[in-house]
Amino acid sequence: MNSEDSCKSSIERMLKNSQTKVIAPVITLGLLVENSASGKAIFTDSEIRKAYEAAVRHLKEYLGHDVHIGAKYYDAYGSRMSRYGVLESVGHLKYELLPPYPEHAKSLCGWIPKRIKKHIEDRLGVVPLLHDPARRAALAGDRKGFLKLISDQINKTSANFEIFSFAVIKVHLEKFACKIYRDTRTASHDKGVDLSTNFGVVYQVKKLRIYTESEAERVYGELKLNFDNERLQDGNVILVIDDISKEVKKYLIDIKVQSISKDDVLKMAANFDEPEDRQKVLRIVYDEFRREYSSRIR
Repeated sequence: MNSEDSCKSSIERMLKNSQTKVIAPVITLGLLVENSASGKAIFTDSEIRKAYEAAVRHLKEYLGHDVHIGAKYYDAYGSRMSRYGVLESVGHLKYELLPPYPEHAKSLCGWIPKRIKKHIEDRLGVVPLLHDPARRAALAGDRKGFLKLISDQINKTSANFEIFSFAVIKVHLEKFACKIYRDTRTASHDKGVDLSTNFGVVYQVKKLRIYTESEAERVYGELKLNFDNERLQDGNVILVIDDISKEVKKYLIDIKVQSISKDDVLKMAANFDEPEDRQKVLRIVYDEFRREYSSRIR
């Protein structure tokens, strides 16, 4: 592996480790842009921050959106970059850009934005494009295409499963004058997300599959930790999960826990006859992703 490939390999690790925001590759890009322009190799923490924020603004323009980039900067980020061999501490909140990064600064400055773009597309799919009302209207106008989009996107990640499920269930329940709210955030180590309602029921969305009674008992144990016994005994907790066997579904019903599978969510989506309902699903999806993933840097 040549030295440029080793830099790219480190950036791939950064992307793999990123959660709701891409941080380390954007810091790297900012530093390399500065190094390429001025030859600068020693950076104070405030200079790293400025380089990072400039890179975020550049990427927002390049991507045409700000989803999955632009986290708040903390002074710990400089020292964290040492794990990828990008920076080394040379004093209090002062760091050196390590070789071979300066040697390949120009080519990496061209490669990193393209790689970040592909990473976001792979992880979030069509979501960043849903900021455009015209795009949402076009996607909602084609019923078969809309259903394929929901089916494809809901499978991508735990966050996609949680947010797309929420959006479909929300629009479905609105037809019965019922409201539903997201109380927690996604991607919390697959613990799921809680959805509260104005009619006493709580939904717990978890991207998991339950095929055995032992698995069901484990999930029920988690529900008992998260919700009071009265709510469970009254049958006011509903699981939204990826898949469940018929036997286990009946087992849960017997202990007063209803379940909704991914297939059930897709059937709800298939019942949206009006394009306006389908548009609303896509708008909710974008709004919820943006609430968690959009840039904190203007």
